[in-house]
Amino acid sequence: MSTLFYCIKQGLVNMKRNLLFSIASIATVSACIFLFCMFYSIITNVQGVVHTAETTVGITVFFDEGADEAVKDAVRDAVLERGGVKDMIYTSAEEAWNDFKEDYFGADAAELSEAFADDNPLADSDSYEVFLEDIEDQESMASFIAGLPGVRQVNYANTVVSVLKSLNRVISVLSVVIIGVLVAVSVFLISNTISVAAAFRKRENEIMRLIGATDFMIRAPFVVEGFIIGLFGAVIPLIAVYYIYARIMAYFTDWISGLGTGFELMGLIPLAELFPRLMLCGLCFGIGMGVIVSFFTIRKHLKV
Repeated sequence: MSTLFYCIKQGLVNMKRNLLFSIASIATVSACIFLFCMFYSIITNVQGVVHTAETTVGITVFFDEGADEAVKDAVRDAVLERGGVKDMIYTSAEEAWNDFKEDYFGADAAELSEAFADDNPLADSDSYEVFLEDIEDQESMASFIAGLPGVRQVNYANTVVSVLKSLNRVISVLSVVIIGVLVAVSVFLISNTISVAAAFRKRENEIMRLIGATDFMIRAPFVVEGFIIGLFGAVIPLIAVYYIYARIMAYFTDWISGLGTGFELMGLIPLAELFPRLMLCGLCFGIGMGVIVSFFTIRKHLKV
């Protein structure tokens, strides 16, 4: 215990001697972890929205006029046999007409639809709604279905799919580039901080070696310093991310509630589910980087 307290005390003394370097190192690590957490949150939510789109954005298949049940069954079997289908929902002409009346006539649906009597203007609008396991396969699946016998028209939201795919790629590339630059800067600053601390304690370390101090006793205070820098560099941004994400989610919850839609339908990740992952990654990243950089830096400078 006395050795542990000695190492912690000397690590704090090192930070006090190199206060500006220590603050700069903590700030850089914090910025790196903050951006990592924010970009990770954005990417995770975009992927959640994409996953939701996979279950809500489908391909609508309309048949040729007068197509019989055998043709429709053949189309269904061909689509299922191709694979990658999450679900297929059949909508009859009567169901399509009833949905149309509810959407466009509202409360007056029964009265206004009397003009059509038993004549269904959507008699040839029965269709299949195809939902895929991977939304990126939507275009190829739509092309495949359009070439099947008996298919009159295929509708799908290709613009939505392309926008989501492009947004996901751009965010991923930006995250890797920005975080990579910040990691390099963090390593440089932590290494300089430990180097300056080693220069201050050079004579003291030489004396410790002469009286028989182990490599661990000489190296440990610097590793403790790196640990403290990494710990503070992780805790500060995690607190900030927690409150920022909570405020953003509260805003979206109120906004979606005002629209009368369910929050879960958007595919956004709740704070209680996302933050444990952010906390684990942030602490491992900050503390790990501080300890590893300190260990190798002091090894290089002291030659112990």
